[in-house]
Amino acid sequence: METRKVVLSFPPSCVEEPVTYRLIKDYGLMVNILRAAIDPGKQGRMIVAVSGDNRQVSQGFNYLEQSGVLVEPLTQEIRLIEKQCTSCTACVPVCPTEALEEDPDTWKVRYDPEKCVVCFSCVDACPYRAIVTYSE
Repeated sequence: METRKVVLSFPPSCVEEPVTYRLIKDYGLMVNILRAAIDPGKQGRMIVAVSGDNRQVSQGFNYLEQSGVLVEPLTQEIRLIEKQCTSCTACVPVCPTEALEEDPDTWKVRYDPEKCVVCFSCVDACPYRAIVTYSE
């Protein structure tokens, strides 16, 4: 099974179409919406993790592109700069996926990039600027 994190940009003509429903029902994909901003009648942008076999993912992305949805790989990531981190844990409660957690043995903040959905909540919460975004 393949999982890809992508950014979907919707033109006005596609904003109110059930594209995620179609990806699930017609192509058998698992779609996890990580972040979304939809302005009905104007535009939309979603960051999603799409899982399925290679053929399903390819067919689903072809459907999106034929529908007018721009599909781009997610290129931004979150990085914890351990030298700057004081383990104040201000980031831990705002992380919706528990990608940031306090290690009960060391009392230090741990970061698991596999759980991260790049919602940026931790970036805003960190008073020491120890959590930053970067592009691959």
